Amino acid sequence: MRKALRWLLALTVLIGTLSTAGAATAAEPDATAGSTDIKDRLLSVPGMSLIEEKPYPGYRFFVLNYTQPVDHRHPAAGTFQQRITVLHKDVSRPTVFYTSGYNVSTNPGRREPTQIVDGNQVSLEYRFFTPSRPGPADWTKLDIWQAASDQHRVFTALKPIYGKNWLATGGSKGGMTATYYERFYPRDMDGVIAYVAPNDVVNNEDSAYDRFFATVGTKACRDRLNAVQREALVRRAPLEKRYAAQAADNGWTFRTIGSLDRAYEAVVLDYVWGFWQYSLLSDCDTVPANAAKATDDEIWNTVDEISGFSAYTDQGLETYTPYYYQAGTQLGAPTIHFPHIEKRYVRYGYQPPRNFVPRDIAMKFQPWAMRDVDTWVRHNARHMLFVYGQNDPWGAERFRVDKGAKDSYVFTAPGMNHGANVAGLVPAEKALATARILQWAGLPATTAAQAKPLAAYDARLDVREPEREPALRP
Repeated sequence: MRKALRWLLALTVLIGTLSTAGAATAAEPDATAGSTDIKDRLLSVPGMSLIEEKPYPGYRFFVLNYTQPVDHRHPAAGTFQQRITVLHKDVSRPTVFYTSGYNVSTNPGRREPTQIVDGNQVSLEYRFFTPSRPGPADWTKLDIWQAASDQHRVFTALKPIYGKNWLATGGSKGGMTATYYERFYPRDMDGVIAYVAPNDVVNNEDSAYDRFFATVGTKACRDRLNAVQREALVRRAPLEKRYAAQAADNGWTFRTIGSLDRAYEAVVLDYVWGFWQYSLLSDCDTVPANAAKATDDEIWNTVDEISGFSAYTDQGLETYTPYYYQAGTQLGAPTIHFPHIEKRYVRYGYQPPRNFVPRDIAMKFQPWAMRDVDTWVRHNARHMLFVYGQNDPWGAERFRVDKGAKDSYVFTAPGMNHGANVAGLVPAEKALATARILQWAGLPATTAAQAKPLAAYDARLDVREPEREPALRP
C-alpha cells in the first residue's frame, strides 16, 4: 500500500549512531562475562561470524551472520547464512528477541519491550529475505515451522551468553512470527508481546474486513476516501497513460503481475486500506474533499502517497516475494469488496498472492496451518500479550485467548492504526501490560500503578511509527 522504495526504508528501525538527549546510560560491565569481551563471546558461538560492529552510546551493536540449516528436519542437507543483529546492554539484563518477519535493519534500534525492560535485543532476518536466502532457493523450505526453528537455534546458541529471561516480540508479520515461534517452541520464551498480528484462520471467509470498512472512522471520512478510490478507476485511461510514462522513466516492468492495467487497479484498490493502516482519522483532511472536481494531479498524488504506484511493479514486488509466497501457501490473504464502486470499473478485484509471485515458483495453499496456530493460542497461550489498533484493518481478523490460556491478554489501542503499541493503550491496560512485561522479564515485581518503562525514551532508538511495507502486506 505504500511506495516501495520509500517505505522499505521506513520498514527498518530508525538510524542512530550519534549521542542524543535522553539516550540510555552507558552499559555497565558484564557481571557474568568475566574478562572476555562480549564480541569474543558472540563469535565463540559455532557458526557465528561478524559482519560489522557499529557504535551507539550505552550499547554495543553487532551485525552478524549465523549458519542455519536450509531444512531443520534434515540439517545435513545444506546450510545458509542468516543475518542477525545484537544490541548489547549487559548480560545481567533480560533479552528481547525481535523479528519484523522481513529484512533485518543493520542500524541500532530498540523495540518497545526492549525499552520497557531496559534489556538486550537480538533481531533476526526472516529466512528467504535476501541476503538470508539459501542458494539455490528451495521454496518448500519457507514455512512457519522452519522459521520458528531458525529462532529456536539462535535462542539456544545465545542463551548461555544471555542467561536471564527472554521475551519474543514483533509487529505485524513480526507479531505473527513471534506467535508461531511460541506455538512450536513454547518452552523457549518467558513471554511474547505481539503487535497488530493478523490471524487469517479461514482464508476464504473475509467478511470481517468488509464489516470493518463499513464502520471505521466517520462516515464523512469513509465517503471521502471511497470517492477518491472510485474516481481513480473512472479516470483509468488518462491516469494509466501517466503511469506508463512514469514506468518508462523509472524502468518499471510488470511481468509478474501480468500487465500495467492489473498493477494500476491493484494500487487503486489498496488506497482505502492503506489510509486506515497508516493514517489517523485526523489525516482525512489531506484527502481531496470533492473527488469528482479534483484534478488528475490531485487524484494521482493522493493515491501515490498512500498506495504507491511502484508497489506492483516487478521491482516493487521482488523484495517481498517471500511474503507473498507465504501468504499464498500458509498465512492467507484478505479479500474485500467495494460496494461503493460500480462493477464495470473493477476488472480484477483484490488479486490473490499467486499473482505477485513469479510463475516458476510453485505454490499450494495449506488451510490447516493457521487453524492449528489459532487453536493452540486460544487454548494454550501463556504469558502472551496481543496489542491491536482500533482503526487498523489488519485487526479485523485477530488472535483471541480463551479459557485454556493463562496470563494472556488481547488489548486494543483506541484510535490507533498499524502502529498501535502499549504506550497507546488506555491507562489501566497500559499499566497492566507494562507490569506483565516486566514480570515476564524476571524483573522485580511492581504494582500495575507503578509500572513504567525502565529505560528513558531515545528518539533515535525507539521506533514509534508503524512498520510500513509497500502494497497489501501486514
